[in-house]
Amino acid sequence: MRKFFSSENWLFYLKHPAVRWNVVYLLVVTIISLVLAFTFNWLAGLVVLVLAVVGMTVSLRRLRQLVDDTHEYLQNLTYQIQHGQQEALLEMPVGMIMLNARNEIEWINPYMARYFKLEHVVGEKVSAVDEQLADLIDQGRSHPGAQVVSWRSRQFEFLFQPQYRVAYLLDITKYEEVEQRYRQERVFLGNIYLDNYDELIQGMSDSDVSNLHNYVTSEISKWAETNHLLMKIIDDDNYLIIGHQASLAELEKKKFKILDTVRQSTSQQNSPVTLSVGIAYGEDDLIKLADTAQDNLDLALGRGGDQVVVRAKDQPARFYGGKTNPMEKRTRVRARMISQALQELIDQADQLFVMGHNNPDMDSLGACLGIRRIAEMNGKQCWIVISDQHPHADIQRLMHEIDNYQSIKDHIITPDVALEKATANSLLVMVDHAKRSITISPELYDQLQNRLVIIDHHRRGEEFPENPLLVYIEPYASSTCELITEMFEYQPREGEGLNKVEATAMLTGIQVDTKSFTKSAGTRTFDAASYLRSAGADGMMIQSFMKEDPRSFMDRNHLISRAQIKGQIAICAGENDQVYGSVTTAQAADMLLSVEGVEASFVITLRADGKVGISARSAGDVNVQVLMEKMGGGGHLANAATQISDSTVEAATKELIELLQKTADNSSQEDTEE
Repeated sequence: MRKFFSSENWLFYLKHPAVRWNVVYLLVVTIISLVLAFTFNWLAGLVVLVLAVVGMTVSLRRLRQLVDDTHEYLQNLTYQIQHGQQEALLEMPVGMIMLNARNEIEWINPYMARYFKLEHVVGEKVSAVDEQLADLIDQGRSHPGAQVVSWRSRQFEFLFQPQYRVAYLLDITKYEEVEQRYRQERVFLGNIYLDNYDELIQGMSDSDVSNLHNYVTSEISKWAETNHLLMKIIDDDNYLIIGHQASLAELEKKKFKILDTVRQSTSQQNSPVTLSVGIAYGEDDLIKLADTAQDNLDLALGRGGDQVVVRAKDQPARFYGGKTNPMEKRTRVRARMISQALQELIDQADQLFVMGHNNPDMDSLGACLGIRRIAEMNGKQCWIVISDQHPHADIQRLMHEIDNYQSIKDHIITPDVALEKATANSLLVMVDHAKRSITISPELYDQLQNRLVIIDHHRRGEEFPENPLLVYIEPYASSTCELITEMFEYQPREGEGLNKVEATAMLTGIQVDTKSFTKSAGTRTFDAASYLRSAGADGMMIQSFMKEDPRSFMDRNHLISRAQIKGQIAICAGENDQVYGSVTTAQAADMLLSVEGVEASFVITLRADGKVGISARSAGDVNVQVLMEKMGGGGHLANAATQISDSTVEAATKELIELLQKTADNSSQEDTEE
């Protein structure tokens, strides 16, 4: 009891606020109870006093015991936490390195010491212990945040805290291996199509057809088995392949040699077969994967076939092959079907708009005139959209000749007028191109992109409209004018046919694109030219259109004089500040190709719009289309071009030379591997 009433005991109660207020409350209640009890009866007050003393004693002791227990618990908890922290630093599977201000190691935990093979490193500079680790720490200072790094042949998640000078390394090698295995074992799907199978088997005996099909199937089957692929025959000219992405990486490394194997071996049998392959990957939904694979196959076919297109959805495509020019088709079935489909679209439209590419040439404008005539033969108005830019001399002469044909002149409008006339039911026809970036009126394209028809003879590129109503792309054709000329045979006979200037413009377009029927001219090219001649095409008018002005003639010769021939490649670069016309540049590239020993020519000049233009030509062995695509352009295997913004002639020439060197090095490496 004496201890209970000691000053030390009461100081304890007064020190703790929560206990203090409980004691005050109990004392106040007790005093009030005693006063009331003694007021009522001294005997009752005495009883209450005894009970109060006993209750206060028990309550205060319990409070003291509760506080002591809580204090002891907190002390034990603090000790356990501190002990746990120490154990965690020593035992947790995360490497820790503490540095001082002099970049010396002050402490490392045992887990980290294992990577130093228990060597004594404390007190040593990081750079002296491990230069690679020192570099990682320096990078962590400049790039805060966790990052995955490779150190000592393992993968780590690395974090450096500059304010504490502490580095953390978490070994995630196992998880990286699992992720890598997941990526390698993801499924890819591919479609293989025999480009010209139907044309080849026409006229062949059943046994020859069977032998050819069995041989091609056997080669594809062996190739699939060697590369761990599942191959299934879908049709006589269509195959399905399924494999893992690890196998796809190997196929890309080998550049899909199956293309060359089939083409070369069947050519020796006088039945050259080429393959087009569309491969899709990176998608978990097999239906979407199949759709993407089909889109890639369509892209390969649109580019002329004999190539592989590898692409994941919404990612840039990778192209392999494309070493041969597309073969000319022997039937006109597709031309008839396209013509009939175009007629149906014309009937459903209230009016047509047709436009070519920027800086139009004779093939582009001639095709526009042909489409306008087809629309008129079907009873619909067609407006030819031409910009106000200064055209080349041949286009100026053609426009001057059109002034004598009021019905045509009245249907030539500017892009601004076309935007005002266009309605939701109008039909837009893009000829001689399929890219929004080079069309005459991108705004008109945006307005009518859901009512779009594309007619072109260039290989299909990645920049392609999403949902055109009708696509007629035939890379085998010499020109767009050839494709459109073939449609006239299936148009209504009661309408007025081509007039003299239209036929002449279209024949000029064919003549320009075929270099006077010496390049890319097949039997159907001459058939189209014959039809246009019978429709009134004038040879003298063609000559007048094609005459050069003295300035262009001198510019072309000046460009050629600057050419440098390195091996089989001719490169000609104009001056950085001298503007050359696109036609002049193209003509210079054509003339350089006529030099003995030159297999490919490249002419780089400054254009009037401030861009740097490159015209590329090939005799067939060098695929200039692939080269120009890598520089942002496109075209054909033997005829391609590009325009580069924000560059100079000198810089573009250097970039081209580096690309040619890289391509040559890759070709040499492939030959060595073979």
